[in-house]
Amino acid sequence: MKITQIRNATIIVEYANKKILIDPMLAEKGTYPPFSDTVRQHLYNPLVSLPISIDDILDGIDAVILTHLHLDHFDDMAKEVLPKDIKMFVQNEADSKEIKASGFNNVEILHQDTVFEGIHLVKTKGEHGRGEKAVKALGEVCGIVFRHPSEKVLYVAGDTVWYEAIEGVIHTHRPEIIVLNGGDNQIFELGSLIMGKEDIFNVHKASPFAKIIAVHMEAINHWTLSREELRNYSKEHGFSNNILIPEDGESYTL
Repeated sequence: MKITQIRNATIIVEYANKKILIDPMLAEKGTYPPFSDTVRQHLYNPLVSLPISIDDILDGIDAVILTHLHLDHFDDMAKEVLPKDIKMFVQNEADSKEIKASGFNNVEILHQDTVFEGIHLVKTKGEHGRGEKAVKALGEVCGIVFRHPSEKVLYVAGDTVWYEAIEGVIHTHRPEIIVLNGGDNQIFELGSLIMGKEDIFNVHKASPFAKIIAVHMEAINHWTLSREELRNYSKEHGFSNNILIPEDGESYTL
């Protein structure tokens, strides 16, 4: 297994000889306005450039997984440059209809027993914020568990905070590698939308032998948790050996 952090939630997972692109946001730096009711209203998104070219990102991609369709997970540039016949996995019928309306013609809805080229893909739940108001405002999201006899179990949690369903996924599937969207991105009215440092620590406590990879950091205007702060927190709380916090463009073979 090889996992490459591209930018924000955009990662490439090389798993059982397949190369899967997750949540592609591919626009140039500063293309989109800042998310409203958030910090850094003077900065346009993305805050940073892609670490490699779009051609290099798309080279050899076998499939794309979209955990949901927010702009910072699937943007206009991704719609433009992805081949319309590429295999696309989405979380539900509403997202499938929207993706098909954008011209993609090989779209499949993830379930508990989806299989792609021998890789078992299990759709998992998530809550994109804390409390009913935030979850309703941000909409449905998902994560994915990857399984294959030749690979470690991988859990990509998606845009979620820590709550009981995440603990349930960990106890059910016992992932050895867990990718978390950190950054503690916030909207003033709604609070935290994705995991902060305490959430990440809770994941570690639930799965103390797993290796955590923290992504979705410092790329969109409403982040509030930096890589440096998370590194310091992990040292202070004794799990720095269990967490990887990649820079954009960095890869891990696991």
